[in-house]
Amino acid sequence: MSISFFYRIFATALASFAFTVGAQEVTLLNVSYDVSRELYKDINPAFAAEWQAAKKGSITVNQSHGGSSKQALSVAAGLEADVVTMNQSPDIDLLVERGGLVAADWQQRFPYEATPYTSVTVFLVRKGNPKGIKDWADLARPGISVIVPNPKTSGNGRYTYLAAWGQALQKHGNDAAKAKQFVAALFKNVPMLDGGGRGATTTFTQRGMGDALVTFENEAALIAREIGENQFDVVYPSVTIEAAAPVAVVENVTRQRGTQAAATAYLNFLFSKAGQDIIAQHYFRPRDPAVLKKYAARFPVVRTFTVENALGGWANVQKTHFADGALYDQITERR
Repeated sequence: MSISFFYRIFATALASFAFTVGAQEVTLLNVSYDVSRELYKDINPAFAAEWQAAKKGSITVNQSHGGSSKQALSVAAGLEADVVTMNQSPDIDLLVERGGLVAADWQQRFPYEATPYTSVTVFLVRKGNPKGIKDWADLARPGISVIVPNPKTSGNGRYTYLAAWGQALQKHGNDAAKAKQFVAALFKNVPMLDGGGRGATTTFTQRGMGDALVTFENEAALIAREIGENQFDVVYPSVTIEAAAPVAVVENVTRQRGTQAAATAYLNFLFSKAGQDIIAQHYFRPRDPAVLKKYAARFPVVRTFTVENALGGWANVQKTHFADGALYDQITERR
C-alpha cells in the first residue's frame, strides 16, 4: 500500500474526529426572571433547531426563573449561568460589579442596548371591573386591595413602584412629596408582597386575593389565555412605564465551560426575525419594527415613560428609592 493511501486514511480519521469534537452537545443555562418562562420554552427549541441546521451539533438550553433581583444575586453567589435574561439593567450591572461576571460594556454587545424587547405595566381586574379601577389614582382609594410583587426582590414589583411614582410626579408637577404620599397610599392597599411576578399572579388568580393585579402586559395576556377572558379584564392606565428587558453573557462561566460562542449565538437569536416573532407571540413588544407592525393588534398604543427619561436613570433610582433606608423602605415601614 502506498504512503498516499495511509495519508488519506489518516486525514479522513482526523477530519471525522474534528467533526465529532466540534459537533459535541452543548448545554447552556439561561437564568431569567419570573414571568419569562413560557417565552423561553418556545425560544429554546427554535434556537436549538437553527443551531443544528447550521451543523454546529446539538444544543440544550436549560432555564431558571424567579424574581429578577433574587436571580441576579444567585448568579453572583455562584449559580453557573451562561446567560442572564433579566427585566431591569441593575440586575446585570450587579454582575459587572461582583467580580466582573458580566463585561462592563454589556449594553454594547447586542442591539438596542442589549434589550430584545420591552413590556409595559398594566392592571388586571376581575371580570366587569366591579371596583371601577381605571387609572393609578383608583389603586390608592380606600377599600381597594392591590396585588404586586416585592420591589426588593422582583423587577416586576420595582417597575410597579416606579410607574406609580413617575405618573404621580407628572400629575403633581414633579412634586416628590406628593408622589411619596400617593405611593404610600397605594402600598397601604397591598395586603402582601410576593417574591416574584408569578407568585403575585398565583395570589390574585388562584387564591382570589385582591381587586387588581399590577403586572407586565405579557403576564396579563397569558392569564387571559390560560385561565379565561371570562374571569378577568386588562386595564391600560393613562400613562405607564416602559420596561426594557436586558440580556448578557456571563463571561467567567462561558470561558470556563467553553460556551462563549454558543451563549452569544443564543442571545443574538433573540434579535433575529425568528426570535422577534416568538417574542411577539408571547405578548412582549419586539424591537424589530416590521415584527411589531405585524402584531400591532396585540399592543395598544399607550403613553409611556422610562426610568432613564423621567426618573434620572437606574443609578439614581437605586440610591434614592431602593437602597436600605431610602424612600421605598420609608414608605413600606409605615404600612
